Amino acid sequence: MARLVTKEGLEKLQHEFDERTTVIRQEIAKSIKEAKEQGDLSENAEYSAAKERQTENEARIAQLEVQIKDSRVVERNVNDDSAQIGSKVGVRTKNHQEMTFEIVGSNEADPVQRRISNESPIGKALIGARAGDMVDVDTPSGKMQYEITSVN
Repeated sequence: MARLVTKEGLEKLQHEFDERTTVIRQEIAKSIKEAKEQGDLSENAEYSAAKERQTENEARIAQLEVQIKDSRVVERNVNDDSAQIGSKVGVRTKNHQEMTFEIVGSNEADPVQRRISNESPIGKALIGARAGDMVDVDTPSGKMQYEITSVN
């Protein structure tokens, strides 16, 4: 199944992949070589740590390969003023608290930065909304209502 991502999200994945397959792999190989030169590998903590780091790096590379291969970049339709993946959506709560959410693919979500997945309850509610609309969102703390103040 294709994973929806923004252009920036795919570039970030590709950058991490490139970094891990070139720079980090070389650093780890150098660490392993230096640790081997110290002799007895059975009691060599530096060698064990470098091998563990190598295993973790290769696992992340494999994960990134799948994510990149399965990603489909979603281009924002600039002629559509409704919220879409890639949109920044300004909202206001009943308590007049204002927030801005950026709707992104699930791999790019970072709730602390208010980058929300299109698959999250808030993301699902915002998709297709326009400035002036009211949307209801079921959250773990109860039903929230948001007024859409802007879509960029």
